[in-house]
Amino acid sequence: MIWTVIVILAIMWILGFSFQIGGGLIHILLVVALIALVVKLLS
Repeated sequence: MIWTVIVILAIMWILGFSFQIGGGLIHILLVVALIALVVKLLS
């Protein structure tokens, strides 16, 4: 399930760069996804 969330957030981040929507929120979501990935890999 965590992988699905990470993939969805990464796609939203790429779309945010493409269409300039979301602003800082997209980057915050990416950081949250990266933290979740690191926690998953370490546990």
